[in-house]
Amino acid sequence: MTSDFHANPPEDSDAMSVQLEVDATGLRCPLPLLKAKQALNNLKSGERVKVTATDAGSVRDFHAFAQLSGNPILCFTERAGVYEYIVQKR
Repeated sequence: MTSDFHANPPEDSDAMSVQLEVDATGLRCPLPLLKAKQALNNLKSGERVKVTATDAGSVRDFHAFAQLSGNPILCFTERAGVYEYIVQKR
């Protein structure tokens, strides 16, 4: 079994550095957000996690989470049904 968390992934999202990367592709709500929360728990304030998901419901979930938790989404993209979020820990 491989981990969904990758430390120090290559900087490919608009050259924005991230400390962890979560691959939540193929997972249905609420699992992408739960995996993102787990990753944020492993970060220090100001560090970032990149989450890749394919569930369209994650858009609503991530934006609501960012608003309620104060952990901002610094970057959000959608390409061919693949959603990428870069979330910064507050």
